[in-house]
Amino acid sequence: MDGFSIFPDLDLRTLMLHLSQVLFAYLLAVPVGWNRERSERSAGLRTFPLVAMGACAFILVGKSVIENPDANARMIQGLIGGLGFLGGGAILKHDSAVIGTATAASIWNTGALGMAVAYQRYELAIVLSLVNFLTLSLVPGIKSALKPERD
Repeated sequence: MDGFSIFPDLDLRTLMLHLSQVLFAYLLAVPVGWNRERSERSAGLRTFPLVAMGACAFILVGKSVIENPDANARMIQGLIGGLGFLGGGAILKHDSAVIGTATAASIWNTGALGMAVAYQRYELAIVLSLVNFLTLSLVPGIKSALKPERD
């Protein structure tokens, strides 16, 4: 008996492709999550890979069921807005300082990374992961070096 008879429309080739895409999005987001986790930010090693994976999955589902380009654009628009809302939760005001904007921007970027993987734009996803990680890792040191010393 076929083990997949309860899923008659399941195509194993498509399953493996989508599994590899979702895992690739997940793995590309790990360095960003690791950086935020190491910096003890509000979102970290769990959040960023899950955001990338979720964004990738939403696009994969949409591509498989939506044929109208306008509907596809609205789905992407909704996903971008949802990512912005999620990132907004990472921004906090503390006294006169606002913290969490880099984490919020990274959440948004990680969603774009997941979307890029779903559209098989792997080169773009790799660039997004690399530039996001390098920005989070290197720019704080540059900012510190550029700050004038206070008396």
